[in-house]
Amino acid sequence: MNAQGSEMVVRPAPAEALGQRLLAGSTGPRVGGLTPLTTVDYPGELAAVVFFQGCPFRCSYCHNGHLIPVHGADLIPWGQVLEFLEARRGLLDAVVFSGGEPTLQPALGSAMTEVRRLGYKIGLHTAGPYPVRLRRVLHLLDWVGLDIKALAEDYPEVTGVPGSGERAWESLELLLRSRVGLQVRTTPMPGLDGPAYLERLAARLAEAGVREHLIQTCRTEHLADPGSVGLRSQETRPS
Repeated sequence: MNAQGSEMVVRPAPAEALGQRLLAGSTGPRVGGLTPLTTVDYPGELAAVVFFQGCPFRCSYCHNGHLIPVHGADLIPWGQVLEFLEARRGLLDAVVFSGGEPTLQPALGSAMTEVRRLGYKIGLHTAGPYPVRLRRVLHLLDWVGLDIKALAEDYPEVTGVPGSGERAWESLELLLRSRVGLQVRTTPMPGLDGPAYLERLAARLAEAGVREHLIQTCRTEHLADPGSVGLRSQETRPS
């Protein structure tokens, strides 16, 4: 996911329970940022990106560390976001919901519905921690960029959350069964970034039915852990 914080320490817990605990008392979309124009976050479309605040994962190399805490410092009122999108009708094609982890927030579906009523295509950047919630918004989606961080068995090392790999790969299966446009992206974590490991991951994704897999460079600004580094970028398109 993309963009630009206080720190919050949370003991590892199953992603669903952690999400419920983090959002206790929260109402309405919590927006931590807005990119007014992008040509890269929704392939082939001129889009705006709305960054939802909060993420259940604690990836050390996250480049949006300020979006990890649920209670961000400078939230943008949802009404202000809608006013902006209303003014950009006819100039933009799509709106991408990113984060953080947008499926963490129960208000995601209603927010997408409001934006779709304005005539926009809907994109989603997600790491897939909540497959049940993802299923609820599938009918609203035109395209998804799914972050598959590693092989399922290695996820706890990456995210700090037990069971997160099974959930992410379940979300992948859900999307592959749908008619939603899909791009799978991987930003390698140091230690899981060797050529042999990435080849295994690409092979596993191809076996699952993934046709577009992008291995991304780790951006070094705004890292949750400045000591973390990524790898070069390449794209694989399994036949």
